Amino acid sequence: MASSHGSSPVPHSSKGSSDGFYRKGPEPSSRHYRSVCSLPDVCPKEPTGEARGLCDGPSVVADQHRWTIYSSKVNLPAALNDPRLAKRESDFFTKTWGLDFVETEVMPSFYLPNITKEHFTPYLQETAQKEKIHERCKAICPNKDDPDSVSSITHNHEKAREELEQVPKIFMKPDFALNDPVTFNAVLPWSHFSVASGKNRDGASSRLLQEKLSHYLDVVEVCIARQISLRSEAFFHAMSSQHELQDRLQETAHAVSTLRGRMASMERVMCEGPLKALQQTLTRSNCVRLHDKLKLMAAVHQTQPTVQLLLSTSEFVGALELIATTKEVLQQELQGIHSFRHLGSQLCEMERLIDKMMVADFTTYAKSDLNRPFEEDSQVLEKVGQTSAQGWFLASLKNHNNARGKDRLQSLVFGLLRQRKLDFLDIYSDEIIQAAKGIVRQCVLRTVSQIDEIDTDVVMKLPDQMRLMAFCQWFELLQDIFEHFILFLKRIKATLSVVRAVVLEVLDSSQRSRQMAEGRERAGAGGGGGGDQGEEEEPLDGNLRVGSELAYLTHEGLFISDAMNEAEQQQQQQQQQPEVRSTTTQALTQTRRDVCGSDSASATTESSSSREHTSNTTSTLPGVLATGLSEDVMPSDLELGRVANNVQELLYTASDVSHDRCVKVLITRAKDGSLERLSSAEFVRLSQAVEAFVKDTEELCGRRSVSLRGALQSQANRFVHRFHEERKTKLSLLLDNERWKQAEVPAEFQDLVNSIADGRITLPDRKPSGTEERKPSDYLTVDGQRYAVVGTVLLLIRIFLEYCQCVNDIPSIATDMLTRLSDLLKHFNSRSCQLVLGAGALQVVGLKTITTKNLALVSRCLQLVVHYIPIIRAHFETKLQPKQYSVLRHFDHITKDYNDHIAEISAKLVAIMDSLFEKVLSKYEVKAPMPSACFRNICKQMAKMHEAISDLLPEEQTPMLFLKINASFRMHLKRQLAKLGVINDGGPQHGLVVVDVAFYTENVQVLRSLERLDLNMAAIWEQKR
Repeated sequence: MASSHGSSPVPHSSKGSSDGFYRKGPEPSSRHYRSVCSLPDVCPKEPTGEARGLCDGPSVVADQHRWTIYSSKVNLPAALNDPRLAKRESDFFTKTWGLDFVETEVMPSFYLPNITKEHFTPYLQETAQKEKIHERCKAICPNKDDPDSVSSITHNHEKAREELEQVPKIFMKPDFALNDPVTFNAVLPWSHFSVASGKNRDGASSRLLQEKLSHYLDVVEVCIARQISLRSEAFFHAMSSQHELQDRLQETAHAVSTLRGRMASMERVMCEGPLKALQQTLTRSNCVRLHDKLKLMAAVHQTQPTVQLLLSTSEFVGALELIATTKEVLQQELQGIHSFRHLGSQLCEMERLIDKMMVADFTTYAKSDLNRPFEEDSQVLEKVGQTSAQGWFLASLKNHNNARGKDRLQSLVFGLLRQRKLDFLDIYSDEIIQAAKGIVRQCVLRTVSQIDEIDTDVVMKLPDQMRLMAFCQWFELLQDIFEHFILFLKRIKATLSVVRAVVLEVLDSSQRSRQMAEGRERAGAGGGGGGDQGEEEEPLDGNLRVGSELAYLTHEGLFISDAMNEAEQQQQQQQQQPEVRSTTTQALTQTRRDVCGSDSASATTESSSSREHTSNTTSTLPGVLATGLSEDVMPSDLELGRVANNVQELLYTASDVSHDRCVKVLITRAKDGSLERLSSAEFVRLSQAVEAFVKDTEELCGRRSVSLRGALQSQANRFVHRFHEERKTKLSLLLDNERWKQAEVPAEFQDLVNSIADGRITLPDRKPSGTEERKPSDYLTVDGQRYAVVGTVLLLIRIFLEYCQCVNDIPSIATDMLTRLSDLLKHFNSRSCQLVLGAGALQVVGLKTITTKNLALVSRCLQLVVHYIPIIRAHFETKLQPKQYSVLRHFDHITKDYNDHIAEISAKLVAIMDSLFEKVLSKYEVKAPMPSACFRNICKQMAKMHEAISDLLPEEQTPMLFLKINASFRMHLKRQLAKLGVINDGGPQHGLVVVDVAFYTENVQVLRSLERLDLNMAAIWEQKR
């Protein structure tokens, strides 16, 4: 037997041990032999004494960079036992660490258990048998450390190897075969046998060859015998084990034959009948399933007629669900059936046809619903054509038609959502625009037909016809359009409410189904009820195993195992799928059969009963399908939420469209400027109607549309411009014709002022002409004060009340109206200043001169306007938004301008007297008689001044004005006395001046409201230094 790697085993002893193989020691020769490995199950590995035999030693290659105990140069015992020291140090530790460092007994650890021999008793008992085997093997095997044994093994190995090398290598080849001619010629060289050589030589050659081959055979046999002798014990042990195994196999074969006989008898007695019953049960089950399949095929075969019947009654949802269910049945239960190979594509084509039909039907529904007469109610309704004219019959069918129209709309919306036709709202939006145009056209045509003055043959365009209407006629048309649009929006809102309800119902159903699925997943992941399910599944698994084993034993495994696998799959599907789906599928299948039956029974005619049956079966579909459809059929939650938002946006769009059409009507009327020429009352009516319509649409749709407000604002700006220009022109004409004389105050103006004082910043209602007329008064009483006014100021009060009234009626023009009113007040101030202070009235009106009375009257009129400016400001502040309060600063500027104007008038009055004093006192001479003519003239002019202004200005203003005049008089008198050289020396001239001053003081203090006026005439004398 040849060993691997070119080395042959050599025997070590004659005892035949199979374990005595050792590694051969190194030799001087260049050839090295691998050591023979010992058998691990007989002799365990022991140290051989060689350096390489230490498997736990460090590796120079692997451990060259790691520090080990072998890297140490000096250890503690070597240091303590240093032979070079003459005397060993006994105090090696104590000299460093103290005398307390002495040997002490180490206390046992509390954490380590006390190990005794009893702890190893179980281990010794387990390894006792193995130890005996090991000792026996050691007795058989020689000692590996004996050098004689090693040399003997080496010698025998070399001897056997030399003998084997005598055998040619061709006999050692694994592919050695004598039937190969080349091998045969190499083994038996016939070239040595020559015919010419003679028989004697041939015989010698053949004998020599025979002896050589016999020698080769002997060598091989000796080697084989030696190897057998080495493994004799194992060989004989194997042979004895083989005999024992054969005996046991015979006993086993006998037992198996006995068991087979018994099993055969048991099969005949106990198994054949039950297996046959099971086979017949499965056969019957297969027949039932086959019958169900055939019925299902028959139902699927009737799908197309049923779909056509449903489409004839516009039951799109039922048809779509029937198609979806049929597709699912074809893919799952009827897959691979040849007769239905084209049905899937036909159903897809029908589904696309239904999509188009639903879009067309929804378009038709939207047109008919939006364009039906407004005399009907605003509910979701598409009334069917009714031939009966009896009113009671129409009333009885009203509720039924409402419900039918609503159901039809719900069915259409659900079908469009199911098919993901989410753009149906765009179709409804287009129809809203067309219907809004039609509403305006119909209202205009109906109104024009009732007006005889408009000839439709001559004026054919609707805009031209609207411009030919009178304002009252056009206003009635506008109100009619507003009413129709309100009904129009109510109808749209009712329809969109149904659409939104369907969308939200589908969304809610999708969320509930997802939550239920998540709940089931959490329950399954949490192991809730897992024990009961496991207990229920174990018997089933046992039955399946028993059934499959029986099927295998009876050679019917294919049929029964398929049945068991299908039963297991059905159970898993029932656990995974909700019961609602199976119930829905059965209901739809039953519905399909019922509808097919009614279809076949009614042939091509649609009886009322079949219609009612179909509508009843499909009217419940949205509710059932909402809970039974999978999430991949309906749109996602995000898409449904977007559709719900689009529904609300569509209502906003409808409101905007209505406003846009009304803007068209408004702009058409305003093209010729007729709206600008409206009176304020007419424009207020228009503004109120528009505001009412805007508020109604805002309450109805939930959002404010700005287009109609913007158009009204634009017209209001034009109206305000015309309104302001008319009143500004009127005020200018009044000022240009004003003669600046005190006017009488009619009683109606006094009532107007009183109403303002009561907080009513509005124009009073016109009183009947039959009321008693009251006499006018000379003054206008405001808050207890009397105001002498001109007629222009009275009209100015009425004008700014008209501004305030217009703001009350049209709050949107408050800022514009405030700006115009401030401009009007500025115009009155500047123009009155030009006419009076600037003396413009001399040329405009033809006054001879501007008197002090004119000046005082203008001042009092300005004071009246200043009194009303805060009231006007407070009124406008209530009409403005907080962010618009900045425009109120105009009133502050106007008040300042008016006060400056009043101060200028007061200064002008003082200047008049100042010029008089300068002229008169320049001729003053201190001489008799006294009082002098100069002081008499001055007192006369002062009395005239007082007479002119005392009835115009209030009593508190007259003394202040005369104080200023007196100061001017003192200044000029003091200057003249200084010029004349009269001083306060008690002389004659001083006495004459004192007499004149006393006369002046007496005359001034005699005047009304000047009795207590302090004239301080002592200031005319220069103080002595």
